[in-house]
Amino acid sequence: MRFHHLAGRVWLCPGDPDPEAVQAGVAVVADERGSVMIDAGQSPAHAREIRAALDDAGLPPPRWLVYTHHHWDHVWGAAAWPDVEIVGHVTGADLLRAEAARPWSHRYLRDQVRANPRLAPSFRARALAVDSWEDLAILPPTRTFTDEDELPVGVRLRHVGGAHAPDSTVVLVPDSGVMLLGDCYYPPPAHLRGPDDGPDLALVRRLLDDGYRWYVSSHGEPMTRDEARAAVAAA
Repeated sequence: MRFHHLAGRVWLCPGDPDPEAVQAGVAVVADERGSVMIDAGQSPAHAREIRAALDDAGLPPPRWLVYTHHHWDHVWGAAAWPDVEIVGHVTGADLLRAEAARPWSHRYLRDQVRANPRLAPSFRARALAVDSWEDLAILPPTRTFTDEDELPVGVRLRHVGGAHAPDSTVVLVPDSGVMLLGDCYYPPPAHLRGPDDGPDLALVRRLLDDGYRWYVSSHGEPMTRDEARAAVAAA
């Protein structure tokens, strides 16, 4: 696991390409004034690997941690970043407080899957990702916003919502020409997905902007603006 330079101040650490692992990638906007980490890793163990990769790349430690949305594979590693301000949409804060109150354990996961078998892929991935439930702390954002926000280092946040998660946020780095999409255009999570649900291409079209050359989703390879436009046109 290591960080790769994408453009300008933006570095990426990809997640596991195996979809059954449900491991999102993370990004860092490196800045000597304090870096911005986008998403926290799927577990304390994953976050420790990200921290080691950050050190290996010689990147400045994060001062802010931005949640693209509240789903577990983006936030369960947050406790590994104790000295950061956590920033996220106000809707996600309420959802994460509810998640934090659940009695997470292997037994709880089994009971939930027994009650709703459609949860099995996600909950199986959680069981494999977390090596110690005592280390897990689900942390809501300490700084929230509604429509847009901007951090002191020129990183902009824009709430877009959508079917995948109501708090979905895109992260804009204008000086680097990079837009970090999280999972915003993905269909709903598998246990909530209907037969007609698919990617939200209309949202992607609205987000495409000549001021941004790179578009990065959390579970895919970065795409140039031309590649993104071609993909939308071909769908």
